Amino acid sequence: MPSDFHEQIQLIMSKFLSIHLWFLSLALIFITLFPQIPLAAQLVDRVVAVVNDEVITMSEVNDEGKGYFKKINEQAPPAQVEDALSRARQEILGNLIDKKLIAQEAAKQGVSVSETELQAATEQMLNKNNITIETLKTQLGQMGMSFDAYLDTLRNQILQTKLVNYEVRSKIIITDDMILDYYDTNYTKHVSGGGYYLMQMGFVWEKSGQKSTSAEQYADKMEAQKRAERVHALVTNGQDFRSLAEKFSELPSAADGGDLGVFQKDEMAPYMQGAVLDLAPGAISDIVETPSGYQFFKLLSSQDGQIVVQASFESVKEEIRTKLYDQQLKGQFDEWVRNIKEQAYIKRL
Repeated sequence: MPSDFHEQIQLIMSKFLSIHLWFLSLALIFITLFPQIPLAAQLVDRVVAVVNDEVITMSEVNDEGKGYFKKINEQAPPAQVEDALSRARQEILGNLIDKKLIAQEAAKQGVSVSETELQAATEQMLNKNNITIETLKTQLGQMGMSFDAYLDTLRNQILQTKLVNYEVRSKIIITDDMILDYYDTNYTKHVSGGGYYLMQMGFVWEKSGQKSTSAEQYADKMEAQKRAERVHALVTNGQDFRSLAEKFSELPSAADGGDLGVFQKDEMAPYMQGAVLDLAPGAISDIVETPSGYQFFKLLSSQDGQIVVQASFESVKEEIRTKLYDQQLKGQFDEWVRNIKEQAYIKRL
């Protein structure tokens, strides 16, 4: 950083401190002349950080983190309040420093946010969440945040998006080879040792720990069977097993699209063996009853040494492209912010 710039910063700080001391002296005189005014009413602001040629004050930190600090005071154990507030102030200060840097970078690039853009973004948020502006203001108030502070945060987000579009997105390149490499790593598996690669769909009728009458249990069982039959029909009619499992299956494997991985024959429960051992790869089993519900399976592979494709390349190509793009975007953005910080004068006081 050029020495004359540091001299400018020092001059700014010197002037600020001189003014600060003048106000402090004036405040002390005022207290002497009017001692009946409580000391709690006296508020002397102070600078807590310098970002290039701008300062951040403690009042800005307090305003920005008002709702956060309120929650800490209400919820943190008394012995931990001060430590939690101190850490929260540092976190809020870091956010304010980033905001300053983004605003300064935007000014350099001639990027700004118009009132029309800000209003459009606000209306879009209201429509997306199906709420009125009055409801939004009420919710913000409950969090200790003013509507103006919300608009300031929204403006900063739009500004950041514009800068990212200008500085970062244009540098991201996702090639077909990169997509194919990701696909080979994450969407194909090698089956060895005579295993059976399975996908699963399940519908539970017996809830763990739930007490009910025989009639209620029977009704629950019939409902679970109907759910299983409905989804089984969708799968056998050609709809994607993975997507349906994520949406309808009531088993933990739903989080992985019903993907169970590779099982050896002796690792399978009897009802699972009966359902899948005679299936051809790619086939869907009949619905089978289990101790707690109904299940059916898709056999992806049962041949030793076979490469199993969990989803066709074309069906997940764009999904992979988006994942890779998001990964690169985050990396490029983090690097961009680091570069800005390295070139900036930032001092916490």
